[in-house]
Amino acid sequence: MIDIHCHILHGLDDGPKTMEESMEMARAAVENGIHTIIASPHHQNGRYNTDRKTILKKIDELNNALKKCEIPLTILPGQEVRLYGEMIQDLEQEQLVSINEGRRYLLCELPSSQLPRFTNELFYELQTNRLVPILVHPERNKVLMGEPDLLFKLVQKGILTQITASSLTGKFGKNIQKFSFKCIESNLAHAIASDAHDTENRKFELFEAYEIIRKKFGIETELRLKENAQSIVDGTMIYPEEPMKIKQNIFSRLLGI
Repeated sequence: MIDIHCHILHGLDDGPKTMEESMEMARAAVENGIHTIIASPHHQNGRYNTDRKTILKKIDELNNALKKCEIPLTILPGQEVRLYGEMIQDLEQEQLVSINEGRRYLLCELPSSQLPRFTNELFYELQTNRLVPILVHPERNKVLMGEPDLLFKLVQKGILTQITASSLTGKFGKNIQKFSFKCIESNLAHAIASDAHDTENRKFELFEAYEIIRKKFGIETELRLKENAQSIVDGTMIYPEEPMKIKQNIFSRLLGI
């Protein structure tokens, strides 16, 4: 399996603090059936900023250590970028790291309880720069949970989304799990990733998530999501299924799901 969103590089954010912890995560990833990881440290989220040179250097160090220890895992570059006002300027100055340096897909994050007023404009500007934004864990954003039509409109405009594996397994609670299922059911989810930070509290659970998807939505949905992950790494085009609006009853609206 391919994991397109993981905090496996040490010393950059709230992921592992040491190379040893990164290696522990790598072993856990392989045990979970993962062979390729996009390293995606936080950037401009209010706590952590990362730069291209440091990310690429840490990836080289980790890949060399993995090779030395004969751990069958490949780490590729990426970055989880919180939307911010100077994003396009930094992109033009090559300060942001697109997935696998392919300059086609970029992992983008929203604040957990907000939808910034410049979101649509910024996504549009990224697209005019021939980048496809992948909105990470939209199922954990309170605004989108309460108003899923906003998510539908973003996907209609060509934004892709990535659901967190632990959301599907129920790690973040029943409401987020139910909303994640609705996103998949409505073609508002295009990739699954671990968003793993460690081996204890924010684990991989990617294998478990795909098992749930297969049982609940069928093997075709599982395979499509896995193929999308491959396309994202390869930098090739994804042709999503037609998105549908999430149907909400009164009870769902009260819960924000």
